[in-house]
Amino acid sequence: MWWPCGWEAVGVAYQPSPSIAGPSLPPLSRPQLAEARRVRAVELFEDGVSNAEIARAVGVCAESVRRWRRMWEQGGASALRRRAATGRPPKLDDTQVETVRAALEQGAQAHGFEADLWTLERVGAVVTRATGVVLSRASVWRLLTGRLGWSLQRPERRAIERNESKIARWTAHEWPRIKKGP
Repeated sequence: MWWPCGWEAVGVAYQPSPSIAGPSLPPLSRPQLAEARRVRAVELFEDGVSNAEIARAVGVCAESVRRWRRMWEQGGASALRRRAATGRPPKLDDTQVETVRAALEQGAQAHGFEADLWTLERVGAVVTRATGVVLSRASVWRLLTGRLGWSLQRPERRAIERNESKIARWTAHEWPRIKKGP
């Protein structure tokens, strides 16, 4: 079992020294920074530097360096490279996602719905019609928020009988009269 150690264990963000990341590089994401540490460790392995010195140089605990050294000895530098994420592949490929995006941008009424309002069920129905793929509500939510970049928007609820001029008059005349304090 792997246990975090070093800077991550105490919740301190590790700032790489210029010798690791270089002074003019843009900020690295967390996975990129982790890989940069391992790549730097490989360079130091090849130079014959001790595990303790490598741990101090890249900002991790000595146990991580020992684990990296074992992996390096067994599989070389490529064994310490970042791997693609594992897991189930998405049900929709990129072209299908773009087809869904175009369909959703037409609006809900263009797909036969009474109001121009998207719900997860409606989006799921459009996805099924457009691609033939049936998605769960959770998958529809991930599609909308993750891959399409949409966010939750709730319509304002207003009474049909609402009279804006009476509201403005009440706010201007009655509210100051009954408001307490300055």
